[in-house]
Amino acid sequence: MSKCRNSPRPLGRRAIPAILVLLSLIAAGCTSTSTADPVAPAPAVTAGSSTAGSSNTGSSDPGSSDPGAGPDSASGDGSSATAGSSGTGISPSAAPDPSSAPVSAPNLSSGPDPSPAPAPVPTDSPAASPLPAPSSPAAPPAAELPGGGRTLFPGHLLVALYGQPGISGLGVLGQQDTAASIERVKELAAKYAPLSKSPVLPTFEIIATVASSGAGDDGNYSDESSIADLRKTVDAATAAGLYVVLDLQPGRTDFLTQARRYTELLRQSNVGLALDPEWRLKPGQRHLRQIGSVSSAEINETSAWLADLTAQAGLPQKLLLLHQFTLSMIKQESTLDVSHPALAVVIQMDGQGSPETKQSTWDAITEVAPAGIRFGWKNFYSKDTPMVSPADTMSKKPTPVLVSYE
Repeated sequence: MSKCRNSPRPLGRRAIPAILVLLSLIAAGCTSTSTADPVAPAPAVTAGSSTAGSSNTGSSDPGSSDPGAGPDSASGDGSSATAGSSGTGISPSAAPDPSSAPVSAPNLSSGPDPSPAPAPVPTDSPAASPLPAPSSPAAPPAAELPGGGRTLFPGHLLVALYGQPGISGLGVLGQQDTAASIERVKELAAKYAPLSKSPVLPTFEIIATVASSGAGDDGNYSDESSIADLRKTVDAATAAGLYVVLDLQPGRTDFLTQARRYTELLRQSNVGLALDPEWRLKPGQRHLRQIGSVSSAEINETSAWLADLTAQAGLPQKLLLLHQFTLSMIKQESTLDVSHPALAVVIQMDGQGSPETKQSTWDAITEVAPAGIRFGWKNFYSKDTPMVSPADTMSKKPTPVLVSYE
């Protein structure tokens, strides 16, 4: 007879009569299964029963039984609470010592785990809620022209007073103080409002560098205003909603050199630039002895710089104004570069005299200008004979986009 696994350990003397019967049954079972598998799988334990398959209403908790108690300690009639104790049969390998057999592990395939879930491990701080994605800072609003918008033309008509503040002999802008000049140009612009399909923008055209009869310390026959002096007028005009144009009369230096002097002011969204070739001298020339001129290459170099400055600063379209009253003032005019989207290039006919003389000059200038150029007209209070009215001015073809008064 083969030796049976899980033989019960010796029990107390008081359990001997009942145990003799049980041992006989176990011995018989061990002998009959000596060729069988030595261990059969234990029945699964389900929640709510002391052992799987038990139908005994007097079941006991194995975990609380007396380690030294026999089977008769589980119920008053000597029946056992182990599997098969109701007479359904005993698995020979499922008869361990009732006082020492551990509770069978739960069968995960037959139902949920009755054991409680492990308690969470405490942390130093409560779980943080997911943080919202950081938002990008709002972009600053794009710089605009006075009155709004970023495109100068089409969309506006500029009406300007020309001159240098404080000097009455250099144009009407110097015939009164700045506050009075602001009121004067606004009144003048109002006369054009009924004649224009576009909003009228009052404008100051300030002579920033003035042609001089003397060479000066730098020998260029041009007196340059300081930024500090110009800023007083520019700031007042800006506060009043005006556009401003800085006019250059460079003498024997070049336009780009002088334009760079006023970079600080040209970085403003309402400040444009004007080039006056009449006062651009070649070596040996003097003002009022010859009419000056400039090459298209010099203009193109200046316009490229101004376009880059405007684009890099995120500014609205900027005015580049070219004065002209004879065709010889702009050399190789057909090669002018007007391709910069950041610039609005305008040629202003600033000849003086009778309406007929001025009309003839207008026709000649507008005829030869390259495509993409717009045009401006200048009225002279004292040198036009007579000065034409706002209605006559706006009747010109092509229609002027800028009208200035000197």
